[in-house]
Amino acid sequence: MDIESILLPGIAPERPLVIAGPCSAETEEQVMTTAAALADKGIRIFRAGIWKPRTKPGGFEGIGVEGLAWLKRVKRETGMYVSTEVATAKHVFESLKAGIDMLWIGARTTANPFAMQEIADALQGVDIPVLVKNPVNPDLELWIGAVERIYNAGLHRIAVIHRGFSSSDKNIYRNMPQWHIPIELRRRIPSLPIICDPSHIGGKRELIASLSQQAMDLGFDGLIIESHCNPDCAWSDAAQQITPDVLDYILNLLVIRKETQSTEPLSQLRKQIDECDNNLMQILGKRMRISREIGLFKKEHDMTVLQTGRYSEILDKRGIQGVEMGMDAEFVKKVFEAIHEESVRQQLMC
Repeated sequence: MDIESILLPGIAPERPLVIAGPCSAETEEQVMTTAAALADKGIRIFRAGIWKPRTKPGGFEGIGVEGLAWLKRVKRETGMYVSTEVATAKHVFESLKAGIDMLWIGARTTANPFAMQEIADALQGVDIPVLVKNPVNPDLELWIGAVERIYNAGLHRIAVIHRGFSSSDKNIYRNMPQWHIPIELRRRIPSLPIICDPSHIGGKRELIASLSQQAMDLGFDGLIIESHCNPDCAWSDAAQQITPDVLDYILNLLVIRKETQSTEPLSQLRKQIDECDNNLMQILGKRMRISREIGLFKKEHDMTVLQTGRYSEILDKRGIQGVEMGMDAEFVKKVFEAIHEESVRQQLMC
């Protein structure tokens, strides 16, 4: 893809590009107060959700078209560029009519090829930066496909937003980072800018600083962070929003490392190792939880814990899989012997 710079006139090219503002545009006063504070901190691109997709009906689903006038006022009075999320052709039409400078597409929409094509068709022939969030599920091909639909509509100022991936297992994140997926995306499309959304990955304001630094260490191009004049009173996602003062503090503490000529610096490889190890621990934790459930079932049905036939089957199958994946069969056997030993211990505890 011949991806062009997403930078707007007057925006410096240095990392990180910062986009900030509230999760939702709630009232005109809230929007203007937040925007003025962010502008004072040097933020040049303001974000606010006008239409908010909610998991269940009944929650605040955005102020709607009325809020676009507030964004126009932000642009007029602060000089900041303004951006919002679009999920339908109507959203695109209303945003373009209001003079919105930058659009982003949410994770739920990215996961739906029909919705992506509808948006791409609505954007045909328009020159505007478009940011595509990763789909809710960890599917790199679906993410790339969404980008391609926008690109094929004639838009070349495209970037992606890494906001993490949904998981049914409990962990410290709202959405699992799975850094290896955006890293692979960068390998596949090197010219595609990647922006990190630490607000949605963490789900808690306490995690935003560390996640932002990790993104910079991995060479991401920018950050999109939810900032609200009074986060605790926000109408949506209150726990993950920060004040403009806290945002300024976090940005001032960021260490922006120099880029190297290497296509895969050692630091990035180590980050990938750390991510793999974290994923292994998550998976092992899930496996042991299932083992405990099996232990309870066996106890309730008066079954012995050790099932030698099943154990032999696991060792044989995993050994073959390991060889097919370039590993030594004996190494795989030792790993699964250790896993089985811990699984038996977990079952005996039930």
